[in-house]
Amino acid sequence: MADLTPLLAFRWSPRSFDPAAELTPGEAYVLLEAARWAPSAGNAQPWRFALGHRDDETWKRIVVNLPLRDQRWAGRASALVLAAHLAPDADPTGCAAYDLGQAVAHLTVQATALGLHVRQLRDLDHDGLAADLDLPADVLPAVVVAVGQLGDPLSLPADLLPGETGLRRRRPVRDLLLA
Repeated sequence: MADLTPLLAFRWSPRSFDPAAELTPGEAYVLLEAARWAPSAGNAQPWRFALGHRDDETWKRIVVNLPLRDQRWAGRASALVLAAHLAPDADPTGCAAYDLGQAVAHLTVQATALGLHVRQLRDLDHDGLAADLDLPADVLPAVVVAVGQLGDPLSLPADLLPGETGLRRRRPVRDLLLA
């Protein structure tokens, strides 16, 4: 990882968020601005976000649509961001899900630059989120991004501790190449 930027090399997805830390309006704006500047096919920007700060109404509507196992730690995050994209019939490029992934990646790298951490959750009640947040019919929930300051891993439930404190592992590049 000698040549990899530290923003990528040291990024990781904790579950241990500081339950007292708050996401400032300026930080929230910069995160969404980073997502806005992500590349997208035809510059369509087919992504949409719902930002909930801890304990506000949007945050509550997001957290209840997460599995109970994730609510245990996600409730400590300073903010929960629903990342959604246009439905295939509303997406002129056919790349909405891919483009949303790039936007969330930009948000993630920007969070790291700000000294924040994010963890993405894909196991969620999509229909519940769409209903509880009154999303337009052509907007599909994809992931929830928990954002916040790093907290004490020892405050997590015991079953989450090994995954939080264990070594990060990635496949070597040679395993990722198809040819």
